[in-house]
Amino acid sequence: MGEAENAVRVVVTGMGAITAQGANLDEFWAGVSGGRVAIRPVQHLSMDGFRTRLGGEVQVPFAPERHTYLNPDGFHDRALDFTMRASEEAMARCGVSVGSIHPERWGVVIGTCNAGLLAGEEWYARRERGEDPDPRMVLLVLPQAFSEALSGAFGIKGPVLSIDTACAASANAIGCATGLIRAGQADAVLTGGADAFSDILVAGFNSLESLSPEPAAPYSRDRKGLSLGEGSGMLVLMREDVARAQGAPILAEILGYGLSADGYHPTAPHPEGRGAGRAIGTALAQAGVDPADVDYVNSHGTGTAKNDPAETAATKVGLGEEAAHHVAVSSTKSMIGHLLGGAGAVEAIVTVKAIESQLAPPTANFTEPDPDCDLDYTPNQARAMEIDVALSNNFAFGGANASILFARPDAHVPPRPALDRVVITGLGALTPAGTDLDSAYAAYAEGRECTTVQDGVALGRVPLDASAFLTPKERKRVDRLGLFSIIASRLALADASLELTDENRTRVGAILGTGVGPMESMEDFAVGVMHDGPGGANPAVFPNTVYNAAGGQVALKVGTLGSASTVTAGHSAGASSICYGRDLVSHDHADAIVCLGADSLTDTVITAYRGLGVLADGSPAAGGGFALAEAGIAVVVERLGHAQRRGAEPLAELLGYAVTSDARGLGRIDPEGTGIERAMFLALERAGVGADEIAAVWASRCGLTVADEAEGLAIERLFGRPVPVLAPRLLFGEPMGAGASLSVALAVAGWRRGDEPGLSPRG
Repeated sequence: MGEAENAVRVVVTGMGAITAQGANLDEFWAGVSGGRVAIRPVQHLSMDGFRTRLGGEVQVPFAPERHTYLNPDGFHDRALDFTMRASEEAMARCGVSVGSIHPERWGVVIGTCNAGLLAGEEWYARRERGEDPDPRMVLLVLPQAFSEALSGAFGIKGPVLSIDTACAASANAIGCATGLIRAGQADAVLTGGADAFSDILVAGFNSLESLSPEPAAPYSRDRKGLSLGEGSGMLVLMREDVARAQGAPILAEILGYGLSADGYHPTAPHPEGRGAGRAIGTALAQAGVDPADVDYVNSHGTGTAKNDPAETAATKVGLGEEAAHHVAVSSTKSMIGHLLGGAGAVEAIVTVKAIESQLAPPTANFTEPDPDCDLDYTPNQARAMEIDVALSNNFAFGGANASILFARPDAHVPPRPALDRVVITGLGALTPAGTDLDSAYAAYAEGRECTTVQDGVALGRVPLDASAFLTPKERKRVDRLGLFSIIASRLALADASLELTDENRTRVGAILGTGVGPMESMEDFAVGVMHDGPGGANPAVFPNTVYNAAGGQVALKVGTLGSASTVTAGHSAGASSICYGRDLVSHDHADAIVCLGADSLTDTVITAYRGLGVLADGSPAAGGGFALAEAGIAVVVERLGHAQRRGAEPLAELLGYAVTSDARGLGRIDPEGTGIERAMFLALERAGVGADEIAAVWASRCGLTVADEAEGLAIERLFGRPVPVLAPRLLFGEPMGAGASLSVALAVAGWRRGDEPGLSPRG
């Protein structure tokens, strides 16, 4: 495990923000600490037909970004502009350049809920008008676009990831970034999140009748709902010793973080705060902090009838009744609105500033207390107080919860983590070959192509009859991505002989890795709004439009209530899910995690890929393009000690991994495969395995010539000898975010059957 065997300390060294309060960090903190409400009439978006005309809109002019990103047809995505601007400020305030710490030791982790929704809406609208938009506009739509844009802009060549757990996304991203540093994957990470207003977004919350006609008044008896906001918050995290060596300012330390799932309802939090309380408890346990030592809590505080009492209960569950009644609590959303995926980042920044300034900011608009919200919410005015340890909470649709524990520098030293080896104990697979792992392995072993040409392109669809796996009630309001995730999870847990009970389910989590996310539901919902305005918004569909909806369905219907996240790292999402799961399990956040790789095909997804010119019109083995496919793959990763105690036989061990970036910007590949070679080299080094010990390489080769040739060059240089290269995607198609998960499942299935590596089909 290398550096992860030590108690690695992680500190905040730079921050940047652009919100309704202003175009920089100083304006943001001045407004929030002063109790200024920046929720006002929205100017750049029509609010006709909505329950409110108010929002936390960025209305101040801000300087153009010094760094550039892909702007097809001159289009600028508002959320990505926010992210770039806040990142520039955070990096400048940190004072440490990417060159001062080697670019390969820098990372990027971005959290967002809606990502490039505005880009997707623009691309669709132009096509509807009969125009011919630049097909590259779709590259801006997905969450990973934000991370790749920052990687290219700043020359960052380490781990480049994106997280999309809806309203907990950027808090989750900060936690993930902390974990990467503690696991030795990076020395510094640029992290945070963003979201921007769109008519589709506002229509969704309007359809749920959750928008307030007045500025949100969290925890007050007469509150009427939430106010939406937009903007970005970005932070630079570093290893503490690296920060000191570089002379970087140390603003606060991250002591620990926790993730959990409610498994209760697609949109409503558990009324007793059980899931959110567990996230708080995990953060405290990872930090070795007593609840009584927490001085301030930056709350999720949306102002909705169900959230505020549930969060009050969660605070009591996580801190205990006595400590909860002695801590100062406040809601930043009362002043800037709910930034959705960006909320966790800007609220983490407020938490750090509270520690730095020794000042608890207020909950604005507070009137008469709600009897069900009986904590100290720091009403209307900031409070000077001693703050050594502070907690920031964010809770999301799908029941995803994230809590981060911050401390004044040197106020508390986190304990050494309880590390363990990590093994794979179960597998589940839905592929174009069938709905079980045996059918997938048989197709692979026979070298049977599982794709067909449809409308001029090769596609691989899963032949799924969901009624064979789920009851009508279980299938209700679940899209295809959700079905894949639920069924694959159940298959993998059954394969692992891991039965979930009331005693163990809170220690078993699920991480969804997806490339294009819930496009079926997003298309359904967005088209209704674009054609019919606010009246076309379907409230039954809207909850499924968040990327983590399928993960929430796994928690709800399978019962995984432990660490929950959704990784949206493009075509490497499944691999990122397994890597993230490994780190969480290794560091005792969970006993086991179901790591999913899942994506589904829709007409719009196919159209977008077709426009990019990457699809094959026949067998992908011929090169030039790939067959686009769908799949749902689940891999159960487990602490070795836990597996041994329950008598489970490990199928494989996860020895090491690495995540790297070419730093060439959005949609660009290094034709020499330098980043791929570095990832393989580092993974072997961290695993303690020599290149001469490798019997075969399960490649990402899919038929796209430029990518396949780059990978081939990397393999040649690293191994310096002929090595079997196994390429299942040439048979199954490119299942987007599930590709790496498919390779892992087939590799482990082969070992279980005693097959020799390299004797199966090669690319």
